[in-house]
Amino acid sequence: MQGEGVARRLAERALRLSAARDTEITIATVDSSLTRFARNEVHQNVTQRDTTVSIRAGYARRYGTAATNDLSDAGLRAAAEQALAIAQALPDEAEFLPLASPQPLPAAGGFSISTAEHGPMQRAAAVRAICGVAASYGLHAAGAFRDDTGETVIASSAGLFARHAWTSAELTTVMLGEDSSGYAGRLAANVDEIDGEAVAREAAGKAVRGRNPQAAAPGEYDVVLEPPAVSDLLDFLGYVSFGALAVQEGRSFLTGRLGQRVMSEQVTIADDPLDASGLVRPFDAEGAPAQRVEMIKDGVAHSPVYDRRTAAKAGARSTGHALSAESAMGPLPLNMSLARGQKSVEELVAGVRRGLLVTRFWYTRVVHPLTVQMTGMTRDGTFLIENGEVAGAVRNLRFTESYLEALGRVQGVGRELRLVREFFAANRVPALAVAGWHFTGAAEH
Repeated sequence: MQGEGVARRLAERALRLSAARDTEITIATVDSSLTRFARNEVHQNVTQRDTTVSIRAGYARRYGTAATNDLSDAGLRAAAEQALAIAQALPDEAEFLPLASPQPLPAAGGFSISTAEHGPMQRAAAVRAICGVAASYGLHAAGAFRDDTGETVIASSAGLFARHAWTSAELTTVMLGEDSSGYAGRLAANVDEIDGEAVAREAAGKAVRGRNPQAAAPGEYDVVLEPPAVSDLLDFLGYVSFGALAVQEGRSFLTGRLGQRVMSEQVTIADDPLDASGLVRPFDAEGAPAQRVEMIKDGVAHSPVYDRRTAAKAGARSTGHALSAESAMGPLPLNMSLARGQKSVEELVAGVRRGLLVTRFWYTRVVHPLTVQMTGMTRDGTFLIENGEVAGAVRNLRFTESYLEALGRVQGVGRELRLVREFFAANRVPALAVAGWHFTGAAEH
């Protein structure tokens, strides 16, 4: 991490070296360390440090962008010249926006000294604990422990300067037996919140309980979805439905349905980049202040998330959810949460007469975006529930299910929230009980 003084001087130097009248600078600095393990042994330990400067140059009614990690004057000047040349070669933008004006930004945390100072010996100690537990049960553990320390800076010739320093740490493992597997993971800004022993016990428990899985016939089952599976639901709802561009282009179930009930009244889904228990992000790629947005409130469609372009089209204000200028996806929620309920996972299971307990989903793909129809597989711990108790392990099943319709059949919501990153967002999610989940095929193993 460079620190505010160094980052500001770098941004000012890049602005001076640009010949464009309107210039925006984005600086991304990441110090990333990773320890990988497999078959109960560490097999890779790597560290990568990089600073990338992206220069967006304006010419008439268009912008060009170029990036470099050569921070010399020559490197920055070359990138600025390339960005301007790209802008000059492009046609005018039909929905051209001038550079954003500076706005007051919220105070934000999200940086942990413990994570920034976390080193290979500490990661190895957690991995040793996981591998030791795995070996004691005759299992093989594989996974990774990753620490990231980063800094994001946006500056422009319009006077904008925004900087945020952040950290994240993530430990995940899959434990493998002869005919079973178990998954567990933890994600946090502060690595001190990650308990390697707890991760090991959770993964080993699933792998041991999952031995000798029996075949289960395809069909409709009531399910209890644990947080990793629930995070997959939020990921794809956010990806295909909760951005304003998808709504405006008619690709989202929110189109024409704002103010209508679309899910169970037990479901409230929000995006809050300022939630201190998640991965904090005080501003977006346009330098706009991040805001909490409730996309679904008590089952009612409430609002998508906006960037400046979609907000201007809707007569609204940006909610601080812009992605990079090069992205064609429009704004997306990256810090979602599903409001907690009152029940433990055990109580959710107790309410199911016959169904399945699902740890997580795998290889999920969109079948139909308007209904968020998905197909995928269960993975790393799928168990039969009979008369409110876990009766044994079952082989993995393929499902074809509308995530939107499934959230209309919620029977109960867990009270413990867990921070999970399964696909692209860091989601705070509880377990869910859902009636009538559609399983359409069975796996061979």
